[in-house]
Amino acid sequence: MRIPTAPAVPEQRAVDSEAPSVSSGVRTRSQHQRRKRIVQAAAALASRGGVEAMQMRTVAERAGVALGTLYRYFPSKMDLVVAVVSEEIDLLESSIERRPPSAATAAGRAVDVLMRATRGLMREPELADALIRSLILAEVETPFGDRMTGLLLRVSGRDQATEEEVALAGSLASVWVHELLEMLRGRRTYEQIQQRIEIAAGRLLADF
Repeated sequence: MRIPTAPAVPEQRAVDSEAPSVSSGVRTRSQHQRRKRIVQAAAALASRGGVEAMQMRTVAERAGVALGTLYRYFPSKMDLVVAVVSEEIDLLESSIERRPPSAATAAGRAVDVLMRATRGLMREPELADALIRSLILAEVETPFGDRMTGLLLRVSGRDQATEEEVALAGSLASVWVHELLEMLRGRRTYEQIQQRIEIAAGRLLADF
């Protein structure tokens, strides 16, 4: 259920109540920092108690912003979950840029990316579980699938991918999400996930 916006919420004891500039579309440095604080606070809470711990008021207090300010940046808890996921993908993309996959095949490079993502998420299993489960039930548009698909296409050398190639890379990303959930439920080991991802990548990206 989406959490309604709360423009009339009192902003007492707020460290900062400045709203983001929507009209210009460009955030100032302080607004970037404020947004980052909010996302980091939400991730820290989720890593300890799942999405249930990401209560909007608690996030605002931890980030040092007014509750009304938090709602202006993130109208609902799910918008906040999406932002945390985007932050995780940003970290993955930075890792890929610093150390690109070196496998000889597109399938091998895709496996490298997905297993790197698995290791990163499993450092905070409660956060990973909360994020993945929430995205499956998301009531807002999420960039998760598209960004993972785009990343797989990029490391596969398909900057100008065909519709079929996009579908194949998207299917591989979906397989990975399913396997990750199974691991979080205790039904898969890391080694089993890697084996399954290698098989799926080998089949789906065979013609890349």
